[in-house]
Amino acid sequence: MFRSLLLILVISSISTASSFYDNPEQDPLPPGPDPAEELHRKWDFEWGFSGISTFAHLKHVKCLSDKDTPFDIGIIGAPFDTAVSYRPGARFGPRAIRAASARQTSFRGFNPRRGLNPFAAQYTILDCGDIPITPFDNALAVQQMSEAFLELGSRPPALIHSTNSKPKLLTLGGDHSIALPALRALNRFYGGPVAVLHFDAHLDTWHPAKYPSAWPSAQSDFTHGSMFWIASNEGLILNGSSAHAGLRSRLTGWDDYEDDERQGFLRISADMIDEMGTAGIINAILQRIGTEIPTYLSLDIDVLDPGLCPGTGTPEAGGWTSREVIRILRGLESLNVVGADIVEVAPAYDGRGEQTALVAAQVGYEILTSWVGRGMAEMEKADSEGKSENGRDEL
Repeated sequence: MFRSLLLILVISSISTASSFYDNPEQDPLPPGPDPAEELHRKWDFEWGFSGISTFAHLKHVKCLSDKDTPFDIGIIGAPFDTAVSYRPGARFGPRAIRAASARQTSFRGFNPRRGLNPFAAQYTILDCGDIPITPFDNALAVQQMSEAFLELGSRPPALIHSTNSKPKLLTLGGDHSIALPALRALNRFYGGPVAVLHFDAHLDTWHPAKYPSAWPSAQSDFTHGSMFWIASNEGLILNGSSAHAGLRSRLTGWDDYEDDERQGFLRISADMIDEMGTAGIINAILQRIGTEIPTYLSLDIDVLDPGLCPGTGTPEAGGWTSREVIRILRGLESLNVVGADIVEVAPAYDGRGEQTALVAAQVGYEILTSWVGRGMAEMEKADSEGKSENGRDEL
């Protein structure tokens, strides 16, 4: 009897004591001068695995239809893949890259190699959504992309004191042909050709006739392997100041190189990294392009070996590792990159671990870090020179 009573008392005391598993009614928000700020503090947070899928959990604004939200850097998707020559599927690239960027967050976005967090800097970076590109008419698709790049690139930047007069766009492809409308827009903005830094297994400067057909058409000239040939003929690429990096594809013959040389590209093959190392690749690119020329950075994910990044449309064995590509990108921050793309991510061919998309997301992070780092350095230099000018005026 005594033992039963004792057991009842123990159970009663346990049930009435405060427990980790209790779920008491929460107190309402305390009254304050700004309840909206308190709501923001409590609820405006996302783990890597939660939230709507935007690049690095950035704020999503449909920038093409919203002119009232300025930005300094816009992430724009170009879900287009009807100019491919082998495996389609890159139209799903923007979605895959965004999903793979989920572990990039503002509270853990500090890049120790550069000493800054691009998502917490004073620059406004937005995920601008996707261009609504038709999959039925390539001529119309090029027009849509060209107008979209012109529209977004003509906006004033959000940072009033920015040394850049135009916002920068990082385009998530899509097949590689999207570089042509991007270059057409940059030509308008900068009043002439720009340099191109092209990471790829393939030249992409091929004459359209290198794709033989008994049914030629003007529209079929536009492919993901001929867009730089078209751009060069339109005077969009600065001849003699552009470079390929990571080449290793088969050719139709030596005349492919002759066409490429006429277009003014330096060729850096994938196996040259064995002799030159990443530092040698970086130096060769910087010597070719310099640090002042406006440059378009175009990275085809097939520059990496398909053993590491299988999710792409035209895989070629013998490519670079993700570590090598990232290290090269980190060494090129001094380039004056005015626009960039990451293309040819085709998630249908990726592994279960989404490794190709993960590399693409990391490449995006490195590009953003370099843009923010270079921009901050330019602003600091401008402020310093301004103070020096003011000092001399006072004397």
